[in-house]
This record gives sequence, structure tokens and C-alpha cells, in this order.
Amino acid sequence: MDEVLQESVHRPVIRIGDTVRRPLHPWSASIHELLEFLAAAGFPYSPRFLGVDDEGREVLTYLEGESGGDGWRHAADEGGLAAMGRLLREYHDVVAGFRPTHDGRIMCHGDFGPWNLVWRDGVPVGILDWDYACRRPPVHDVAYALEYVAPFRDDEEAMRSYRHPGPPDRERRIGIFARAYGIDVDGLAEQVVIQQEYLLDLVRQLAAQGQQPHQDWVRDGVEAEMEARIAWSRRYSRRNVAP
Repeated sequence: MDEVLQESVHRPVIRIGDTVRRPLHPWSASIHELLEFLAAAGFPYSPRFLGVDDEGREVLTYLEGESGGDGWRHAADEGGLAAMGRLLREYHDVVAGFRPTHDGRIMCHGDFGPWNLVWRDGVPVGILDWDYACRRPPVHDVAYALEYVAPFRDDEEAMRSYRHPGPPDRERRIGIFARAYGIDVDGLAEQVVIQQEYLLDLVRQLAAQGQQPHQDWVRDGVEAEMEARIAWSRRYSRRNVAP
């Protein structure tokens, strides 16, 4: 029996046996090339691209484990947080050798958050949803992850939405992730703001081009929400407190 993994008008995701079926996009050829490179490099944490089915959907291997909303509680734990940092560094080390033949834009995963990881026993063992892979400096992925795992949100949202048992010690958590990844903490708060501003501009551009779901996001007021989050991150980064 087919299992609906993501029920979305624009990006429905279906599991059939040990495979996942997802719709194709204009950038899919670049993503498939990246996944094939990672497979050839022996990177064990990405799904394998198996081709396109007779309904025009990409076919990927299914990665067993917890994902989606279940990822938040694992990322709230300091052990899971450090494991995320190590996994991201391992990916960046492998993909540094990737030389794409399509548009040359892929480097970062682009959506490296707890919900897009597959977790087993509190450790991330897979990376999902590569649709936002992009040619950006590696620190973009670091900053993107930190926005959600530090998190760059107020205490109430951190506890309500991100499964923190109490107000998070953001400076400590930034330090744990940075050390696990192997990067200095200096300037990382400012990098979070930079990636947030980049993504707001990207959402606006894609919406203007008629891309979905970005067009719906803008219609539903996501710009104001993103601007408020950028303002929060700016206030935090101006404290200039190094973990």
C-alpha cells in the first residue's frame, strides 16, 4: 500500500515499498547529478537516485528512521546537536569535490534542519529533501542550521515549537554545533542574519517567477514573518557575546 509521506499540492511525497516518489522540478537534473556523485563517493547519508517512474516522478531509496517533526526533540538534545554539526561537516568535505555539469550552482544542502534529517537512536543517519541545494559558501548551511537549533527564536517558541524543555542556552548551543562542525564561533550570529536575508530575497524572486510554493507563501504573508525573524536575529547578533 502506498504511504503518503508529505501531502502537499506542490510537492506530494509518496512511499512505495522501499522507494520514495517525488515530483520533478526544473532543477531536478542537477539534484540527481549531486545524489549520484554522493553515491559514487560512498556518502552513506543521502538517498540514492533510482530513476524516473512511468508517472514522471523521481524515484529515491527510502531511508528508515524518524524525520519531520520528530527531529526537533533530537536536535534539542546536545548530543543530537553535536551529531548534526559533524554530519554537516562530513557532507561539506565530500561535496567539495563535486563538479556539476549542469548549472554549477550546487554546494550547500540549502535546507539542513532537524526535520530534513533521518534520526535513529538520537543520531542523524540520513539527509532528506535536496531541492534547495545551491552554490553558496559552506557557512550558509551552518548558519541555516543554527537558526533552528540554537535557536534564533524567543524562549517561548523554542519550548513550544522546537521541543526544548526550558529556555535554551543559545551561546552554549552555538558553541557545541560549531565545535562539532570544526568552525570558529566568531561571526556566526551575523552569518545567521546574512542567510536569512538571502532566503527572503530568494523567496521574493521565486514568487515573482511564479514558482510554488513560494508564490503562495508571499500571498499568505511569509515576508512579514521572515522580516520579524531577521529583526530578532539582528538584535541577538548585536549583543556580540561569543560562546
